[in-house]
Amino acid sequence: MAWCRMKFKPKKSRSLSIRKGKIEEAVTFTVAEQQIPTVSQEPVKSLGRWYDSSMKDTRRGVETVQFDSEGLVAINKCGITGKFKVWCLQFMLIPKLLWPLLVYDICCSTVESIEAKINKYTRKWLGFPPGLSDVAMYCRKAKLKLLMKSILEEYKCGKVRLVTMLEESDDPVVKTVQPSIKTGRNWKVAEAIDEAKECLRLKEVIGQTQTDRKGLGSSSVKWWSKTGGKEKRDMVIIYLSVFLYI
Repeated sequence: MAWCRMKFKPKKSRSLSIRKGKIEEAVTFTVAEQQIPTVSQEPVKSLGRWYDSSMKDTRRGVETVQFDSEGLVAINKCGITGKFKVWCLQFMLIPKLLWPLLVYDICCSTVESIEAKINKYTRKWLGFPPGLSDVAMYCRKAKLKLLMKSILEEYKCGKVRLVTMLEESDDPVVKTVQPSIKTGRNWKVAEAIDEAKECLRLKEVIGQTQTDRKGLGSSSVKWWSKTGGKEKRDMVIIYLSVFLYI
């Protein structure tokens, strides 16, 4: 490619040969007498996502669980008080875990195991009894609310946001795309979205009800039929986050 003054670098490229549905390791490609590494030899990262010869996300789930365990142990060894350890967990470790949970197809049971480890250390750092339930820690409707976010809630809201963003897109081509998001058997994204939409429609049929000492009309309510686009997506996500721990 001398005419455009560009130089091809085989070391920064990857090759993958598939024949009859199987990967052939013996097939290699060369450019300018330099061999291009295969994906099995050197995995490649593109747009924040790693690709290897297995073409599956099973290994990424194991790596995410391992990264969570190592991060919790590292925070636990710090010589700071418990509340600052929780701060490190909420604002340093959990944001790093959310990206692989979003881009990879990691099942919900794996995220539940990650949250179980996080809750164990959180109870220890804050001095909570071991039998304290997750509802008391992450409930949004309790009188005493703790300002902590659940990684399971963030995981589910992220998957729902991804699907609804495609469904409510203004582009007709994007809107017709049916994303295939695998979250395991315990929880399905499509079922959760349909349930949230039905509950929001039922809430509109029932109308605004009085639940406290505020006067009628003192609070504004958004109805499902009168919203559209991003507002509907936000209503579904808020419903899911509020009613996840009840």
